[in-house]
Amino acid sequence: METTNSPPPLQIQPPTYGNLVTVLSIDGGGIRGIIPATILEFLEAQLQELDGESARLADYFDVIAGTSTGGLVTAMLSAPNDKKRPLFAAKDIKPFYFEHGPKIFPQHKGLLATIGNLFGTLGGPKYDGKYLHKVVKEKLGETRVHDTLTNVVIPTFDIKTMQPTVFSSYKIKTSPCLDAQLADICISTSAAPTYLPAYSFSNKGSDGNVQEFNLVDGGICANNPTLVAVNEVTKQSLLENPDFFAIKAVEYSRFLIISLGTGTAKNEMKFNAKMAAKWGLLDWLTSGGSTPLIDMFSQSSGDMVDFHLSTVTQAHHSEDNYLRIQDDTLAGTDSSVDISTKENLERLSQIGISLLKKPVSKVNLDSGLCETMPNAETNEDALKRFAKTLSQERRLRELRSPNT
Repeated sequence: METTNSPPPLQIQPPTYGNLVTVLSIDGGGIRGIIPATILEFLEAQLQELDGESARLADYFDVIAGTSTGGLVTAMLSAPNDKKRPLFAAKDIKPFYFEHGPKIFPQHKGLLATIGNLFGTLGGPKYDGKYLHKVVKEKLGETRVHDTLTNVVIPTFDIKTMQPTVFSSYKIKTSPCLDAQLADICISTSAAPTYLPAYSFSNKGSDGNVQEFNLVDGGICANNPTLVAVNEVTKQSLLENPDFFAIKAVEYSRFLIISLGTGTAKNEMKFNAKMAAKWGLLDWLTSGGSTPLIDMFSQSSGDMVDFHLSTVTQAHHSEDNYLRIQDDTLAGTDSSVDISTKENLERLSQIGISLLKKPVSKVNLDSGLCETMPNAETNEDALKRFAKTLSQERRLRELRSPNT
């Protein structure tokens, strides 16, 4: 297709003028956010080849969802700059991790550092979070949920109410207190237990009411936030929001979903029930050089979301509109959420690049395992196909919308 230099619209037209509902989702995973950042850079470059250099991901997706590090990426892609365009291009996200990651997760070397980290974690979070708070507030300023250039969905967990708190563009009309500053939301969804401190803030809604939040990492409830985003959209259809199709519920066949993981550890069979039967609290948090309890929660919840969406999209014969990109072969420090050495950052970047060349994998509904299909397209080819569909969908909405 011939490249055009005409700029895309500042706001994507509502789904009611098109054929699809477009969803982009980014998992949690700390410093491993470099992996989806690499994928996003490639996807945005494909959109720019089709629609011009000014194209940004927020111009094509009805909703961008993210948990923890994915929540920060969501804010970076959707928050406006002073020209009402996305604060960050996708190509700027990876350099952000390289510059700020080592300061968010400062590394100390040697045996004493290892002992200090262990006992420090038992007495409080591994990192104080001060630099993270500083840089997030500097970048995002006072931008709130309603300011974003497309709809966002960012899960957190409130440890006072013991319930998930989802900050969603769709919810702020009925729950004005959720229209919080993106900086506060990003700090909250990134507050991974044992790594970063829990975060509290109060927010006054447009109705005058004030709500207090006591939040930790959204990965507690939705490390893979894809299904949360889909549910938010479906609820709008049930509420007969005119921006959506005039039907009682959005069909899964009309969703276009790109869900990006941050990588998981290679299944090395390093734990078994005989070992775990002897574990106490410290073992569940430190065995094998990782945090087995937290790793199991986050990985299993993410896999269940993928299994669910694979099932319903296959049932609706729309599996080609659902793309899950995840690397399950990480080993050693690659699988850590906080090892921010230059060497590890570069390895994670290379993992993202290599992941583009790998064949697309899908869930085997019998075994529950991800498998490469025979003659499967690569993730790179799949993203090129999705980019064409996204570009066509945007153009279709422009043609049908009276606003354009």
